[in-house]
Amino acid sequence: MSGALPRERPPWLKVRAPSGKGVSRVEEVLRKNGLVTVCREARCPNVGECWGEGTATVLILGDLCSRACAFCSVASGQPSPPDSTEPARLAAAAAELAWRHLVVTSVTRDDLPDGGAAQFAQVVKELRQLPRPPSVELLVPDFAGDRDALAKVVRARPDILAHNVETVPRLYSRVRPRASYERSLALLSRAHATAPGLALKSGLMVGFGETEEEVVGVMEDLYATGCRSITVGQYLSPSRRHLPVTEYLPVEAFEELASAARRIGFLRVASGPFVRSSYRAGS
Repeated sequence: MSGALPRERPPWLKVRAPSGKGVSRVEEVLRKNGLVTVCREARCPNVGECWGEGTATVLILGDLCSRACAFCSVASGQPSPPDSTEPARLAAAAAELAWRHLVVTSVTRDDLPDGGAAQFAQVVKELRQLPRPPSVELLVPDFAGDRDALAKVVRARPDILAHNVETVPRLYSRVRPRASYERSLALLSRAHATAPGLALKSGLMVGFGETEEEVVGVMEDLYATGCRSITVGQYLSPSRRHLPVTEYLPVEAFEELASAARRIGFLRVASGPFVRSSYRAGS
């Protein structure tokens, strides 16, 4: 983690654009049901692999975020009111595609009294009613620290509850200016206190200018909340308007971070250049 601005993306961070019948079928079903995925909206490099393995990350509550994090390619603006038909449409797509594991996330909805928690809960309910329901992972925003909103989501009993801290606390003002590291840790701690058996997951990116010691410190903080699953991936700037990449870490650096996470006690660790919070989520 040198901090020197790189000139170009290294060869190990180049992948082919996803294509093929499997990708086309997923796109067709999503379009038919009026759904969008983070896989596309956030330009995930693993979209072809995940879709081919029967997993996806569906974005609910619209495609406009009420915040504007400096790293994220999802558009910001004034979102539309929640669509009450969305949970049923999502379940219909999951059934048609025979998804085995489904990650459901959302844009941040600071404009809603509950931050969209009720929509998350309804999605879980609809998916559970399928003849062959997939396992459900909810990747939630911080709900602006609203305890009742979090409780609503926990009561829905997802298989996994995820919330990403994204970066180290020192860089929050630059990377996530409207978020709070302490608030994110508190969300995970409250979820664990409310439902000790609920699997908790979090993730962060590297390449913003953090140090290895800071990343390990975040891992220790997350473990203390009750979180036992963690992902670490390389930040890839979506455009020139977003934060630039400070450093492209070699594969060996990710292996070292994975070893550190396991030493701390994490049971599930995914760390690598292309890893994202939902990478191989169903495996």
